[in-house]
Amino acid sequence: MPDIPPDLPAAGLLRRLAAILYDSLLISALWFGVATVFLSLSGGRLSAPDRPLWLLYTFRATLLLVTFLFFGWFWTRGGQTLGMRAWRLKVVAGPGQAITWSQALRRFAAAGLSWAALGLGFWWVIVDREKRAWHDRLSGTRVVVLPKPR
Repeated sequence: MPDIPPDLPAAGLLRRLAAILYDSLLISALWFGVATVFLSLSGGRLSAPDRPLWLLYTFRATLLLVTFLFFGWFWTRGGQTLGMRAWRLKVVAGPGQAITWSQALRRFAAAGLSWAALGLGFWWVIVDREKRAWHDRLSGTRVVVLPKPR
């Protein structure tokens, strides 16, 4: 991967939220696929009283795993999800380095905390001098805006 110049501007909140919106559409499609498999395995009644609880918990864990694998794959293989690509964003570790799976896991978990705190971890970008969200700080990453292609 070519080095990313260290002087690229950090991504602001609105651009990040726009990329999240794009990616949420893709995640929804993946979730529909997972739900289709689980519904067909459960006869169309995943959470019925006569169904074992492990089936519902397995379904939820699978949704979480699929979501992590989506983000982890894109973040570790080029630093951009499809939504980030559309908005010219890239997640990097250090001066242009790709993030590791360990960083991706920390970033994903911390982003969950950011959402759980009513989005406060994302809003943090507005007050942070380096425009880093909680999950950027906790994973040792940053999100930069790539220059427009020539």
